Amino acid sequence: MEVILLERIEKLGQMGDTVSVKTGFARNYLLPQKKALRATKANQERFEGQRVQLEAANLQRRDEAQAVATKLDNLAVLVIRQAGEGGMLYGSVSGRDVADTIKEAGFTIERRQVNLDTPIKSLGSYPVRVSLHPEVAVTVVVTVARSQEEADRAAKSAQAAPVAEEEEELVEDEDQGDVEAEQAADDSEV
Repeated sequence: MEVILLERIEKLGQMGDTVSVKTGFARNYLLPQKKALRATKANQERFEGQRVQLEAANLQRRDEAQAVATKLDNLAVLVIRQAGEGGMLYGSVSGRDVADTIKEAGFTIERRQVNLDTPIKSLGSYPVRVSLHPEVAVTVVVTVARSQEEADRAAKSAQAAPVAEEEEELVEDEDQGDVEAEQAADDSEV
């Protein structure tokens, strides 16, 4: 089925593009959500008449999303769940859980804006993409832990790990220098 897009749709096209999509996708999603019109001559003329207004509305929504994105970018949220000894969750963390947690942090987003390919099923920190507008997306770090204390310990160890790696590199450099000095001394004795 041929449709005219009324807004940018990721992996499909830009506003005003005439694209061919499967009939079910058009009837069940694009047309009811008012994201597209059937590609007829009358609808093409109607779209051209409304194009300036649609582009202005899209620009305004994008600017609002950009403003929210600056506040939301690199937000870290904590989800507390029960888990077994191996770190596997009893259940999972879904996009709805992530959206609810972000709402608790003071931002208004919908569940469908959270792009979580598969549910989170183990403890740890995960980057999750949140689409605020078809052209604006941010990454939110979701930490899944058994308790607040466990999350604090994990955050401290994550901050300490880069420092420990730098110290190990310094020790290795010093050890390398000692080995080279010993080899030089051995060579001079021979």
